[in-house]
Order: sequence, then structure tokens, then C-alpha cells
Amino acid sequence: MLTTLKRIVQEMNQIPALDTALFRLASRVKQTLDVDSCSIYLADYEKQTFILKATDGLHPDAVEQVHIGFSEGLIGLVGQREEPLNIVNAQHHPRFKHYPEVKEENYNAFLGTPIIHQRKVLGVITLQQSEMRRFSEDEEAFLVTLAAQLALEITNADMRGALNNTANVNSIALQKNVSGIAGSPGLAIGKGFSPDKSLNLKNWVVKRSKNPNDEIQTYRKGVEVTRQHVDGLSKSLDDDIPDDVKSIFQLYHHLLDANSLGREVEEKIRQGWDAASSLKMVVENYAARFRAMDDPYMQERAIDIVDLSDRILANILTEGQGQGQKLVEKLATEDSILVADEVSATMLAEFPREKLKGIISIRGSNNSHAAILARAMGVPAVMGCQNVSPALLEGKELLLDGYAGEVIVSPERNIKTEFIQLIEEESAITERIDAEAGQPCESVDGCRMSLYINAGLSAEAELNAGHIGSGIGLYRTEIPFMLRERFPSEQEQVELYRQILESAPDLPITMRTLDVGGDKPLPYFPINEENPFLGWRGIRLTLDHPEIFLVQVRAMLRASIGLKNLRIMLPMISTVAEVQEAKRLVNQAYFEICDEVCESDEVLQRPKLGIMLEVPSVLYQLPQLAKHVDFFSVGSNDLTQYLLAVDRNNTRVAGLYNSYHPAVLAALYDIVQQSNENQIPVTICGEIAGEPAGAILLMGMGYRRLSMNAFNIRKINWLIRKVSLAESKQLLSLALTSQSHEQVFGHLNEYLETKGLGGLIRAGA
Repeated sequence: MLTTLKRIVQEMNQIPALDTALFRLASRVKQTLDVDSCSIYLADYEKQTFILKATDGLHPDAVEQVHIGFSEGLIGLVGQREEPLNIVNAQHHPRFKHYPEVKEENYNAFLGTPIIHQRKVLGVITLQQSEMRRFSEDEEAFLVTLAAQLALEITNADMRGALNNTANVNSIALQKNVSGIAGSPGLAIGKGFSPDKSLNLKNWVVKRSKNPNDEIQTYRKGVEVTRQHVDGLSKSLDDDIPDDVKSIFQLYHHLLDANSLGREVEEKIRQGWDAASSLKMVVENYAARFRAMDDPYMQERAIDIVDLSDRILANILTEGQGQGQKLVEKLATEDSILVADEVSATMLAEFPREKLKGIISIRGSNNSHAAILARAMGVPAVMGCQNVSPALLEGKELLLDGYAGEVIVSPERNIKTEFIQLIEEESAITERIDAEAGQPCESVDGCRMSLYINAGLSAEAELNAGHIGSGIGLYRTEIPFMLRERFPSEQEQVELYRQILESAPDLPITMRTLDVGGDKPLPYFPINEENPFLGWRGIRLTLDHPEIFLVQVRAMLRASIGLKNLRIMLPMISTVAEVQEAKRLVNQAYFEICDEVCESDEVLQRPKLGIMLEVPSVLYQLPQLAKHVDFFSVGSNDLTQYLLAVDRNNTRVAGLYNSYHPAVLAALYDIVQQSNENQIPVTICGEIAGEPAGAILLMGMGYRRLSMNAFNIRKINWLIRKVSLAESKQLLSLALTSQSHEQVFGHLNEYLETKGLGGLIRAGA
């Protein structure tokens, strides 16, 4: 039965038109189960009816003509109950309603199953038979299973059909909402613009070559032309974009280095493949590894690798004539919203800035380099849209909400008018924020806050002291490990960490030890686990490999000689024993370095040691942990995922992930209360710290150190100076007694509206 079910679904998937596919499905189900009739009804929520869309057994003229109310007949009953309905004699059921058009007088047995997607009834699929009988459990289970798979196909087809309604020149464009992930805050109006990308690795068919030397030279020439183009793009970025964001292109330079991708590509060429094929095989292998990782930031590196390699491919195929310099072959002629399967940083940098109003990336998240660059440029972006292709948004008027991660396609006039008003309000607030930049971060009633940044965009020195607030609350050290074919040496790490520490010698720099493994394995240290979320990762891995941990800590300590700003932080802590063992190794490394520099005049300052609070178990061990460390740092993103048991990158359950869930807020409040009782400093470095609503609640809880992406510092600084600590505590009290995150947002929105600050979050409410 399972094989048959898979075959039916596969046949349906191969038919592009939904109506045709539904007719084929009805016929195949009727034939497979040997019943007299199979019919499919789809819901029309505007008219509150189920419409007969396909049948094999009822009269064909009834298709599209029969409309059954949501509360009418057996079809309506199936939809209302949201469960299968199995009836021996349907015509004697009190809810049976006769529709002459369908000509079902000879049918008695009835089995109906709702088609449901994400709690919404999309339709009903039915079986009917002339004899009076109860359909078997196997038949019922088959239909339920089929309906579950059919739901996704209907959802995808509904989206495609709504967006493609302009195929008929006489049709009126209907407004449609497309949901995604908030990538860069802001609002935008423009026409969808999808760039041409005719040359790409995905479509390249691998080929052999008998001239390895010629192919190597072709590859190297393509790389050099690409390097020159990337240099030009980096230099073309606006001067007001922070250096740490511009350093995104350092990753591209690293990948272009002969010791990075080049070595493996040339090895493939020597094995008998041509340059383009060798590039494809190496890059697709790396991209697959990155995509398989759980860490969203690491996943997004696959986009960068593929984008850069597509450019190299274009230059290889044009023999280095620079034809691959621009994959945007057509130019925007009006205010445009850039739409692509995966928007890359280079694609964004080469787009005419004066025409660029927003970005929509069908794949990707708010950790992608395109999203990071968009935020620095002040360009609204929505990432990770589902069930949409760029071609369906091409040329259509779009309203883009980068706060909520929503796109409105072909908006109605009144919706567009309201949206324009929101844009005007947002612009006014932005001007006020810019005019007051540089002021102390202090509430109206004297509560002083310290704002830090989360850093780690590339393996090169990427920080500028003028853009990092009170210091660096989180520096991700795993990037240089991810981009190498081996573990980086101690000296290589020393040089990197020294650059970071010297970038702001008077400010604290918190470096997190290696946070890889399990869900994000190193390319040269593969790990296969059934449940990587709960696997061998973070401190668990490095304690099992002290040779890795000690080399990294030694490098940090050596880099800090003569400086006083290094702080070391341990990730994924779940027990006191882990802290004790890590602390022993840190002490060992410290005394080793002290011995090495004892004969010189250089001074090695013992760094403060802290831990990440991101595993729920530590919430019940804080007093014990406080005895062994100097500070806490709350990783609210992972803590939220673990508390709610939700993978926020899984589209099926991502809607359940919310840092404003009352349980999450209660946990964050408990952490800061216990930290204060044990007199240990605590910082919070998750996304909630960089959000206006989150910053207010965190201040009310007692947090005084917030760490966030650099682009949020100016806005949060401005907001804190407009609110009071007393009011934030009142809001917190309301939030902690709320039943849902929607209620929490309701309280926050009402408060900000009364303060005249509603524009900060109104678009995303």
C-alpha cells in the first residue's frame, strides 16, 4: 500500500496544472481502492464553501458548479469536525444534503477525510460506493495519509496560481501575502526584479579533459578575474557602511586563495576532469557540508561559496574575458525589489543602489551575508520565502515588510495607502535616531545600559572600535576553523585574535571557544549523529579533545600579552563538572604561557572566564556555577529553542519559536535574578537583546548588558533614552502574567504607541 501511495503522489507531482493533477489523483485512487467514486473538494474561504474540483464517479458537469457551504452536508461536516467520517449509508445520515447535479443517488457508503495544512482545512477528499458498507481501517488510513501529502501540494499550487494570475491579460491582479523570515528591518515599495543567472554550477554537466595543465591555467585565470571583480565590489560600497560589514568580502578573498578551494579544484583537474567540472564537484561538496549544519550562520556560508563559484565558472567558460563579472545581465529601470533564489552579498553590492528598495531571497535566513549587508545598507529584506519562485514575483508591485518578514503582492489600493503612511512614520523616526546618535545609553529615570556587539563575520580582522559600542559581547572563533582544510595552527590563531583584541584595546572582547561539532561538523572532522541538536558539540567536543582546546586557549592568551581586554567564554555548558575541567585546562595554558614569557618584560593578564547559559539545565545550577566563573552570558536563541523544543529553521514548527513566550521570559528573568543574588555579571547576546520590545523587557528584568548585531546599537540606544525603568518593570509584570506571546506584544505595542514610538515595531506587529 505504501508503494502505491508513493507512486500516486509522484504522478501528481509531475503534472504542473493542479486541476489536471487532481483529476488524475481521483482516478488513480478510485482504481487502487476499487471503489465507485473518488472526489476532491477545495475550500473557498471568501465564499465559505467547498467547491467540487475533481471527480471520477460523480457527474463531470458538476465540477466547479457544486458549492457546498462550510456548515452544509457531509462535506461541511468533515470540514467542521476536522477528522474522517465513515458512514455505511450516507443518504440516511441527518447531515446528508442532496445535490442533483452530482447524480449520487446510487451511492450509499461514504468516507470523507479533511485535507489540512498547518491547522487550516484546505478541502475534503471522499470515497463513495453503491453497496452499504463501512470502509475498512486500511482504506481509511490510506485516505488520511494521502490527504496529508495532498495538503502540501495544494498549498504550493495555490501560491503559484495566485501569483501567476496575470497570465490572463483580462484578469484583475489579486492581493496575495507571502511569508518569510525578517532579514533586515524596514519597509519598501517597488517592482519585483529577478536578475538573470544563466551560468551556474547547478546546471553544469561534468566533463572529462585530457589537458590538465591547460585546464589549471584556465581555472587560475578565471579566479584572478573574479578576484579583481570582488575587489571592485568591496571598494564600491558606501563609506558609511561599517568596516566589519565590508569585511564580508574577506571571506570571498579567503575562498579565492590558492590554499583554500584552489588546491582541491586543481587536484580534481589532475584526476582528469575539466576546470568547470572540478570546480563544481569541490564546491558542491563544501556547500552540502555547510547546509547540513544546524547553526544558521554556518548554513548561510553555502550561499557565499556557491555564489562566488558561479562567478568563477562564468569567467572560466568565457576564458577570463570578464563576462562573469556581472551575473545581473539586465538593469533595473525603476524602484526595484531584488528577488532571487539566493541573494548573495556580491549580487547586492553590484545592484544599482539608487534603484534598490528591498530584497527578497527565496532561500536563506537573517544570518546570510546578504541579510547582514542589507542591514548595514539600510535596505529592508525578507529571507526564506516558501512556495514561491522569483519568476512569479517578477514585474509585480510588492510591499515588503522587513520587520515581520512579509511580502504583499499586487496590493489593494487602501493597503498600499496605509503602507505608504507607515514608511513616512518610519522615515521620521530614523531621522530622529540619527540626529541623536552618540548620546549615553541611559533611561529617562537614570538607568544606565551597556550595549555590546556580536561579531565574527569572517576570518580576518573585521572590527573597528568606532562601531562596537561598549565592547564585543560575543566573538565567534569558529569561522577560521570552518574555512580551512585542517585545524588552524596556534600561530595562525594568535595572529587573528591579536588583530581582534588590538582593534579595541580599551574595551572588553569576549571570545567564545570553539563551538562546532555534532550539528555543525568541521569539513576535516566529520561527525555523524542521529540527533545533532543533543549531540557532541561545543564544550563537549573540545573537552574530549583537549589538544584542540588547549591550542585555542593558548593562542588567545598569547594574543592578549600586554593587553587587558580578553575575556574567554565557554559554549554549551550543561554541568558544573564541564566548567571545572575547562577551567583546569585554561589554568594549565595560562601557566604555560607565563613560563614562556617570564624572562621578558611582557605581562600576561589572567582573563576573566565565563559561560554561555543556553542549556536549560543550567537554570537550576546557577549558584553552583557562579562559584567557578567570572560572568554569565545568556544565549537566548538556543535557550529558546531548547525550552520550547522548537527548531526555528524548520518551517513546519518555526511559528512556535518565539523569544517572547511567557515561559522564555520567565526563564530570562529568573537568570538575571539569580545572577544578581550571586553577584555575578550577566550579559544577554541573543536576538531579543537587539529588538526594541526585547530591550525594554530585559531592562525591566534587571539586565544591564545587552549584546547585539552592530546595526541595532544606534536604535536600541535611542529607544532606551526615551523610556523609563519604572515603566519597563510594569510592562514586565504584564508580560510574565500573559498567556501567550501575542498578549505580550499587545502590551508592548500599546505602551510604545502611548510614548509615540509605535513606528519602531508597528510594521512587524
